[in-house]
Amino acid sequence: MKILLAVDGSPHSDKATKALIKHAALYNKAPEIFLLYVHLPVPNLPGMHRVISRNAIKRYYREESEEALANSGRLLNRAKIIHRALMFVGPVAETIIEQAKARNCDLIYMGTRGMGGLKNMLLGSTAVKVLRLATIPVVLVK
Repeated sequence: MKILLAVDGSPHSDKATKALIKHAALYNKAPEIFLLYVHLPVPNLPGMHRVISRNAIKRYYREESEEALANSGRLLNRAKIIHRALMFVGPVAETIIEQAKARNCDLIYMGTRGMGGLKNMLLGSTAVKVLRLATIPVVLVK
């Protein structure tokens, strides 16, 4: 069994990680876990490269991704669950689906509210979009 665990560093991601750890014990064979964080792209504004270097943007993506993956990674390590951390930049729901397909995952796990509040209402729910786009089962943890 291959499982993609999509996280964003929020308490909701921690809940999803803990639920996955609890359920992983139910499988006959340890599942292969892909721990994924997807960073929204920085807008490419005209002349931006004169102010911010491409290397600075790459460093920003890497640092933010590592921070978002850190707690879920610690929880999985503490539970002795082997996983592979993945970091991508792109539209979040679509990238989650693409990465699940690319790795032949059987299941997607994720929290239901990473952004919360007004920001989530304006942008639309990532979880709802993943549910709509997914061709494999999705476990949403509240």
